[in-house]
Amino acid sequence: MELEDVVIARDGLVFADHPIRFEPTPRWVRAVFAGVTVADSKRAMLLTEHHHMPVYYFPVDDVRMDLLEPARTRPDEHKGEQTLHTLRVGDRTSVAAGWTHGEPPPGGKDFRGYVAFYWSKLDTWYEEDDEAYAHPRDPYHRVDVLNSSRHVQVRLLGELVAESRRPRILFETGLPPRYYLPRADVRMELLLPSPTTSVCPYKGLATYYSAQVGDTIVKDIAWTYQFPLPEIPKIENLVCFFNERVDATIVDGAELAVPVTPWSGKRRLAKAD
Repeated sequence: MELEDVVIARDGLVFADHPIRFEPTPRWVRAVFAGVTVADSKRAMLLTEHHHMPVYYFPVDDVRMDLLEPARTRPDEHKGEQTLHTLRVGDRTSVAAGWTHGEPPPGGKDFRGYVAFYWSKLDTWYEEDDEAYAHPRDPYHRVDVLNSSRHVQVRLLGELVAESRRPRILFETGLPPRYYLPRADVRMELLLPSPTTSVCPYKGLATYYSAQVGDTIVKDIAWTYQFPLPEIPKIENLVCFFNERVDATIVDGAELAVPVTPWSGKRRLAKAD
């Protein structure tokens, strides 16, 4: 086994084909459901796992275990058998909201004594006194926004829908660069507000636009952060298009390769009324 094939965690866990990192977080973390703080810890652990979002693991002493009921078990070859727990607070129930692990696999980290929760199964999460969104932030994940004078063009259904020489480029670990453009450089008359929203733990709440070119509507082709998190102010109210779904993104005269990301796939088309 070569060294570069292994992830060495502070608290020890090695799988060459499935890297896992399990280490303390200095953040005070709380999770709330039905107005009750279900988990409250200043000694939580952060687990980052291959092809999974980061997850907080709480010591059982920092969790309201009286509110959890074991529901069912299922195998987990990397962390030990998983027991799902249903959360009940008053007349509200969240089925399979959290989980614990049993005996670890050979050579694996022992996760017994910790409880984790599905983020979306609880109502609100806090890191220190700030509300946190979507999933824990990975301390090894960077988001940088840089001012640029690159010449960016976006083409969709044969139309030039945006052109700018003053983009702000967002570089995010593991994702293609994203080109955020001033609205004055986007043909906003072609964009239709969409009801779609999404939440990013690094950037905040995104709202989306569909584009209408002739009689065709391309759904959710661009997005904007009207009120980004304070850490990412440079993208406020700028517009960004999916490189994966437009006809072409052209930067300094060169057409960019189409990236393969979780947002790749067929364009969602509709006929205009």
